[in-house]
Amino acid sequence: MLAARPERPLEDLKDPMPPFVSLRVFEAAARSGSFARAAEELGISAGAVSQHIRSIEEFAGQPLFRRLGRGVELTEAGKSAFAHASAAIAEMLQAGRAMRSALRGRRISISTAPSFASKWLIPRLSQFQELYPDTEVRMSADMTLTDFSGSDMDLAIRYGPGGYEGLHCERLMTESVVVVCSPRLLEGQTGAKTAADLINLPLIHDDAPERDPSCPTWGMWFAARGLRRADAERGLRFNQSSLAIEAAIGGKGLALAKRQLALGDIADGRLVAPLSEAEAPVNFAYWLVWPRGRRFEPAQMAFLDWLRAQAIEGDSAADHTA
Repeated sequence: MLAARPERPLEDLKDPMPPFVSLRVFEAAARSGSFARAAEELGISAGAVSQHIRSIEEFAGQPLFRRLGRGVELTEAGKSAFAHASAAIAEMLQAGRAMRSALRGRRISISTAPSFASKWLIPRLSQFQELYPDTEVRMSADMTLTDFSGSDMDLAIRYGPGGYEGLHCERLMTESVVVVCSPRLLEGQTGAKTAADLINLPLIHDDAPERDPSCPTWGMWFAARGLRRADAERGLRFNQSSLAIEAAIGGKGLALAKRQLALGDIADGRLVAPLSEAEAPVNFAYWLVWPRGRRFEPAQMAFLDWLRAQAIEGDSAADHTA
Protein backbone atom coordinates (compact mmCIF):
# COMPACT_ATOMS: atom_id res chain seq x y z
CA MET A 1 0.00 0.00 0.00
CA LEU A 2 1.39 3.37 -1.04
CA ALA A 3 2.06 5.84 1.69
CA ALA A 4 0.12 9.09 1.48
CA ARG A 5 2.14 11.91 0.04
CA PRO A 6 2.61 14.78 2.46
CA GLU A 7 0.88 17.97 1.43
CA ARG A 8 3.24 20.52 -0.02
CA PRO A 9 3.02 23.99 1.53
CA LEU A 10 1.81 26.52 -1.02
CA GLU A 11 4.71 28.81 -0.23
CA ASP A 12 7.15 26.11 -1.42
CA LEU A 13 5.74 26.03 -4.97
CA LYS A 14 8.18 27.08 -7.70
CA ASP A 15 5.79 29.69 -9.11
CA PRO A 16 3.91 31.15 -6.14
CA MET A 17 0.68 33.00 -6.84
CA PRO A 18 0.55 36.71 -6.10
CA PRO A 19 -1.92 37.68 -3.37
CA PHE A 20 -5.24 37.81 -5.22
CA VAL A 21 -6.81 40.76 -3.41
CA SER A 22 -3.65 42.80 -3.90
CA LEU A 23 -3.59 41.76 -7.56
CA ARG A 24 -7.13 43.08 -8.02
CA VAL A 25 -6.19 46.37 -6.35
CA PHE A 26 -3.14 46.57 -8.62
CA GLU A 27 -5.33 46.02 -11.71
CA ALA A 28 -7.84 48.72 -10.66
CA ALA A 29 -5.07 51.23 -9.88
CA ALA A 30 -3.25 50.50 -13.13
CA ARG A 31 -6.44 50.77 -15.20
CA SER A 32 -7.57 54.04 -13.62
CA GLY A 33 -4.11 55.57 -13.20
CA SER A 34 -4.99 56.59 -9.65
CA PHE A 35 -4.87 55.00 -6.20
CA ALA A 36 -7.77 57.22 -5.11
CA ARG A 37 -10.01 56.11 -8.00
CA ALA A 38 -9.10 52.49 -7.33
CA ALA A 39 -10.13 52.93 -3.69
CA GLU A 40 -13.45 54.47 -4.76
CA GLU A 41 -14.14 51.70 -7.30
CA LEU A 42 -13.35 48.87 -4.88
CA GLY A 43 -15.01 50.46 -1.86
CA ILE A 44 -11.89 50.48 0.32
CA SER A 45 -9.79 53.23 1.89
CA ALA A 46 -6.86 54.92 0.19
CA GLY A 47 -4.63 53.54 2.93
CA ALA A 48 -5.77 49.99 2.15
CA VAL A 49 -4.93 50.54 -1.53
CA SER A 50 -1.43 51.71 -0.62
CA GLN A 51 -0.97 48.68 1.63
CA HIS A 52 -2.03 46.27 -1.13
CA ILE A 53 0.26 47.97 -3.65
CA ARG A 54 3.19 47.64 -1.23
CA SER A 55 2.30 43.97 -0.83
CA ILE A 56 2.22 43.29 -4.57
CA GLU A 57 5.45 45.24 -5.13
CA GLU A 58 7.15 43.23 -2.36
CA PHE A 59 5.98 40.07 -4.15
CA ALA A 60 7.31 41.44 -7.46
CA GLY A 61 10.59 42.51 -5.89
CA GLN A 62 10.50 45.82 -7.75
CA PRO A 63 8.33 48.93 -8.16
CA LEU A 64 5.28 48.53 -10.39
CA PHE A 65 4.23 52.20 -10.25
CA ARG A 66 5.87 55.59 -10.52
CA ARG A 67 4.19 58.01 -8.11
CA LEU A 68 3.30 61.29 -9.82
CA GLY A 69 1.81 64.49 -8.46
CA ARG A 70 -1.84 63.69 -9.18
CA GLY A 71 -1.73 60.04 -10.10
CA VAL A 72 0.49 57.11 -10.91
CA GLU A 73 1.92 55.50 -14.02
CA LEU A 74 3.17 51.98 -14.57
CA THR A 75 6.83 51.04 -14.73
CA GLU A 76 7.88 48.66 -17.50
CA ALA A 77 7.42 45.74 -15.11
CA GLY A 78 4.02 47.12 -14.15
CA LYS A 79 2.94 47.41 -17.80
CA SER A 80 3.92 43.82 -18.44
CA ALA A 81 2.07 42.62 -15.35
CA PHE A 82 -1.03 44.69 -16.05
CA ALA A 83 -1.70 43.00 -19.39
CA HIS A 84 -1.88 39.62 -17.64
CA ALA A 85 -3.66 40.91 -14.52
CA SER A 86 -6.39 42.55 -16.59
CA ALA A 87 -7.04 39.34 -18.52
CA ALA A 88 -6.98 37.29 -15.31
CA ILE A 89 -9.49 39.54 -13.51
CA ALA A 90 -11.80 39.45 -16.54
CA GLU A 91 -11.64 35.65 -16.55
CA MET A 92 -12.32 35.50 -12.81
CA LEU A 93 -15.38 37.69 -13.25
CA GLN A 94 -16.60 35.43 -16.05
CA ALA A 95 -16.06 32.43 -13.80
CA GLY A 96 -18.12 34.13 -11.13
CA ARG A 97 -20.90 34.83 -13.62
CA ALA A 98 -20.90 31.16 -14.65
CA MET A 99 -21.01 29.97 -11.03
CA ARG A 100 -24.01 32.20 -10.32
CA SER A 101 -25.83 31.62 -13.60
CA ALA A 102 -28.95 30.37 -11.81
CA LEU A 103 -29.02 33.49 -9.63
CA ARG A 104 -28.35 35.71 -12.64
CA GLY A 105 -31.51 34.38 -14.21
CA ARG A 106 -33.36 36.32 -11.49
CA ARG A 107 -31.20 39.45 -11.31
CA ILE A 108 -30.21 42.44 -13.43
CA SER A 109 -27.28 44.75 -12.68
CA ILE A 110 -27.30 48.06 -14.54
CA SER A 111 -25.14 51.17 -14.50
CA THR A 112 -26.33 54.63 -15.54
CA ALA A 113 -25.83 58.32 -14.81
CA PRO A 114 -27.55 59.68 -11.66
CA SER A 115 -29.77 62.13 -13.57
CA PHE A 116 -31.10 59.48 -15.94
CA ALA A 117 -31.64 57.12 -13.02
CA SER A 118 -33.58 59.61 -10.89
CA LYS A 119 -35.62 61.38 -13.59
CA TRP A 120 -36.33 58.60 -16.09
CA LEU A 121 -35.55 55.08 -14.91
CA ILE A 122 -36.51 54.97 -11.23
CA PRO A 123 -40.02 56.47 -11.72
CA ARG A 124 -40.73 53.63 -14.17
CA LEU A 125 -39.19 50.72 -12.23
CA SER A 126 -42.38 49.88 -10.33
CA GLN A 127 -43.91 48.79 -13.63
CA PHE A 128 -41.08 46.34 -14.23
CA GLN A 129 -41.30 45.02 -10.68
CA GLU A 130 -45.03 44.42 -11.09
CA LEU A 131 -44.38 42.43 -14.27
CA TYR A 132 -41.39 40.52 -12.85
CA PRO A 133 -41.75 40.43 -9.04
CA ASP A 134 -39.11 37.68 -8.67
CA THR A 135 -36.40 39.65 -10.50
CA GLU A 136 -33.99 41.73 -8.44
CA VAL A 137 -32.78 45.01 -9.95
CA ARG A 138 -29.38 46.28 -8.86
CA MET A 139 -28.58 49.80 -10.04
CA SER A 140 -25.30 51.69 -9.87
CA ALA A 141 -25.80 55.42 -10.51
CA ASP A 142 -22.54 57.33 -10.93
CA MET A 143 -20.78 59.58 -13.40
CA THR A 144 -17.94 57.20 -14.28
CA LEU A 145 -18.19 54.99 -17.34
CA THR A 146 -18.61 51.32 -16.56
CA ASP A 147 -15.51 49.24 -17.23
CA PHE A 148 -17.05 45.84 -17.84
CA SER A 149 -13.67 44.12 -17.50
CA GLY A 150 -13.50 45.18 -13.86
CA SER A 151 -17.14 45.02 -12.78
CA ASP A 152 -20.06 42.64 -12.53
CA MET A 153 -22.47 44.90 -14.43
CA ASP A 154 -24.73 43.27 -17.02
CA LEU A 155 -25.28 46.41 -19.07
CA ALA A 156 -25.15 50.19 -18.93
CA ILE A 157 -27.13 53.12 -20.27
CA ARG A 158 -24.82 55.83 -21.56
CA TYR A 159 -25.63 59.31 -22.80
CA GLY A 160 -23.22 60.14 -25.57
CA PRO A 161 -22.28 59.75 -29.24
CA GLY A 162 -22.36 55.94 -29.32
CA GLY A 163 -19.82 53.76 -31.10
CA TYR A 164 -18.03 52.68 -27.90
CA GLU A 165 -15.04 50.48 -28.67
CA GLY A 166 -15.44 46.80 -27.84
CA LEU A 167 -19.08 47.16 -26.83
CA HIS A 168 -22.40 46.35 -28.42
CA CYS A 169 -24.24 49.69 -28.75
CA GLU A 170 -27.98 49.97 -29.27
CA ARG A 171 -29.65 53.37 -29.38
CA LEU A 172 -32.40 53.50 -26.79
CA MET A 173 -33.69 57.06 -27.27
CA THR A 174 -32.82 60.30 -29.01
CA GLU A 175 -32.69 63.54 -27.06
CA SER A 176 -33.59 67.19 -27.57
CA VAL A 177 -33.51 70.40 -25.55
CA VAL A 178 -36.59 72.20 -24.32
CA VAL A 179 -37.01 75.39 -22.28
CA VAL A 180 -38.83 74.60 -19.02
CA CYS A 181 -39.77 76.42 -15.85
CA SER A 182 -42.20 76.25 -12.97
CA PRO A 183 -45.70 77.56 -13.73
CA ARG A 184 -45.15 79.90 -10.77
CA LEU A 185 -42.34 81.66 -12.61
CA LEU A 186 -44.76 82.82 -15.29
CA GLU A 187 -47.41 84.11 -12.91
CA GLY A 188 -48.41 87.62 -13.95
CA GLN A 189 -47.12 87.08 -17.49
CA THR A 190 -49.73 86.44 -20.14
CA GLY A 191 -48.99 84.69 -23.38
CA ALA A 192 -45.25 83.96 -22.95
CA LYS A 193 -44.73 82.29 -26.31
CA THR A 194 -41.44 83.65 -27.72
CA ALA A 195 -37.84 83.97 -26.59
CA ALA A 196 -38.30 87.74 -26.23
CA ASP A 197 -41.00 87.13 -23.62
CA LEU A 198 -38.40 85.32 -21.45
CA ILE A 199 -35.54 87.79 -21.81
CA ASN A 200 -35.69 89.10 -18.23
CA LEU A 201 -36.32 85.85 -16.34
CA PRO A 202 -33.54 84.22 -14.23
CA LEU A 203 -31.55 81.42 -15.84
CA ILE A 204 -30.43 77.97 -14.67
CA HIS A 205 -27.37 76.31 -16.21
CA ASP A 206 -26.82 72.56 -16.67
CA ASP A 207 -23.06 71.95 -16.40
CA ALA A 208 -23.26 68.14 -16.28
CA PRO A 209 -19.94 66.54 -17.31
CA GLU A 210 -21.63 64.44 -20.02
CA ARG A 211 -22.72 67.64 -21.76
CA ASP A 212 -23.37 67.31 -25.48
CA PRO A 213 -21.28 69.81 -27.53
CA SER A 214 -24.34 70.36 -29.73
CA CYS A 215 -26.44 71.37 -26.70
CA PRO A 216 -26.65 75.19 -26.63
CA THR A 217 -25.74 77.43 -23.74
CA TRP A 218 -28.17 80.21 -22.86
CA GLY A 219 -26.01 82.74 -24.68
CA MET A 220 -26.08 80.59 -27.83
CA TRP A 221 -29.80 79.98 -27.44
CA PHE A 222 -30.72 83.67 -27.27
CA ALA A 223 -28.27 84.59 -30.06
CA ALA A 224 -29.81 81.98 -32.37
CA ARG A 225 -33.12 83.85 -31.96
CA GLY A 226 -31.63 87.25 -32.72
CA LEU A 227 -31.53 88.36 -29.09
CA ARG A 228 -28.62 89.51 -26.95
CA ARG A 229 -28.66 88.99 -23.22
CA ALA A 230 -25.69 90.48 -21.39
CA ASP A 231 -26.15 88.30 -18.29
CA ALA A 232 -26.71 85.04 -20.19
CA GLU A 233 -23.90 83.30 -18.28
CA ARG A 234 -25.19 84.32 -14.85
CA GLY A 235 -27.48 82.22 -12.71
CA LEU A 236 -27.50 78.96 -10.76
CA ARG A 237 -25.21 76.22 -12.09
CA PHE A 238 -25.45 72.49 -11.43
CA ASN A 239 -23.19 69.56 -12.29
CA GLN A 240 -26.12 67.19 -12.75
CA SER A 241 -29.05 67.61 -15.12
CA SER A 242 -31.53 66.38 -12.53
CA LEU A 243 -30.49 69.15 -10.13
CA ALA A 244 -31.02 71.81 -12.81
CA ILE A 245 -34.51 70.40 -13.40
CA GLU A 246 -35.27 70.36 -9.67
CA ALA A 247 -34.19 74.01 -9.42
CA ALA A 248 -36.59 74.85 -12.26
CA ILE A 249 -39.38 73.01 -10.46
CA GLY A 250 -38.58 75.11 -7.41
CA GLY A 251 -39.18 78.30 -9.40
CA LYS A 252 -35.51 79.37 -9.49
CA GLY A 253 -35.48 80.15 -13.20
CA LEU A 254 -35.60 78.86 -16.77
CA ALA A 255 -33.69 75.71 -17.66
CA LEU A 256 -32.58 74.28 -20.99
CA ALA A 257 -33.58 70.76 -20.05
CA LYS A 258 -33.12 67.40 -21.73
CA ARG A 259 -36.61 66.49 -22.89
CA GLN A 260 -36.47 62.84 -21.78
CA LEU A 261 -35.47 63.83 -18.25
CA ALA A 262 -38.08 66.60 -17.93
CA LEU A 263 -40.98 64.75 -19.54
CA GLY A 264 -42.42 63.29 -16.33
CA ASP A 265 -42.42 66.65 -14.56
CA ILE A 266 -44.06 68.32 -17.57
CA ALA A 267 -46.75 65.64 -17.68
CA ASP A 268 -47.45 66.07 -13.94
CA GLY A 269 -47.61 69.88 -14.19
CA ARG A 270 -44.53 70.61 -12.09
CA LEU A 271 -42.91 72.11 -15.17
CA VAL A 272 -44.21 73.85 -18.26
CA ALA A 273 -42.61 74.31 -21.67
CA PRO A 274 -43.89 77.82 -22.42
CA LEU A 275 -42.58 78.34 -25.95
CA SER A 276 -44.51 77.42 -29.06
CA GLU A 277 -41.33 76.66 -31.04
CA ALA A 278 -40.15 73.14 -31.79
CA GLU A 279 -37.65 71.42 -29.52
CA ALA A 280 -33.99 71.46 -30.61
CA PRO A 281 -32.57 67.99 -31.30
CA VAL A 282 -29.02 67.28 -30.10
CA ASN A 283 -26.36 64.89 -31.35
CA PHE A 284 -26.06 62.73 -28.25
CA ALA A 285 -28.50 59.92 -27.48
CA TYR A 286 -29.09 57.27 -24.80
CA TRP A 287 -27.38 53.99 -25.60
CA LEU A 288 -27.73 50.48 -24.23
CA VAL A 289 -24.22 49.03 -24.06
CA TRP A 290 -22.71 45.71 -23.03
CA PRO A 291 -19.65 43.63 -23.99
CA ARG A 292 -19.83 42.00 -27.38
CA GLY A 293 -20.55 38.31 -27.18
CA ARG A 294 -22.16 38.52 -23.74
CA ARG A 295 -24.88 35.92 -23.15
CA PHE A 296 -27.88 37.19 -21.22
CA GLU A 297 -30.07 35.18 -18.86
CA PRO A 298 -33.90 35.53 -18.82
CA ALA A 299 -33.86 38.42 -16.29
CA GLN A 300 -31.55 40.53 -18.44
CA MET A 301 -33.51 39.79 -21.62
CA ALA A 302 -36.78 40.72 -19.92
CA PHE A 303 -35.29 43.98 -18.65
CA LEU A 304 -33.93 44.88 -22.09
CA ASP A 305 -37.31 44.25 -23.73
CA TRP A 306 -39.02 46.32 -21.04
CA LEU A 307 -36.55 49.22 -21.50
CA ARG A 308 -37.17 49.25 -25.25
CA ALA A 309 -40.93 49.34 -24.72
CA GLN A 310 -40.60 52.16 -22.19
CA ALA A 311 -38.52 54.21 -24.63
CA ILE A 312 -41.16 53.82 -27.36
CA GLU A 313 -43.91 54.73 -24.89
CA GLY A 314 -41.93 57.75 -23.68
CA ASP A 315 -41.40 59.05 -27.22
CA SER A 316 -45.13 58.70 -27.89
CA ALA A 317 -45.96 60.64 -24.71
CA ALA A 318 -43.44 63.34 -25.68
CA ASP A 319 -45.10 63.75 -29.07
CA HIS A 320 -48.44 64.35 -27.36
CA THR A 321 -47.02 66.96 -24.97
CA ALA A 322 -45.05 68.83 -27.66
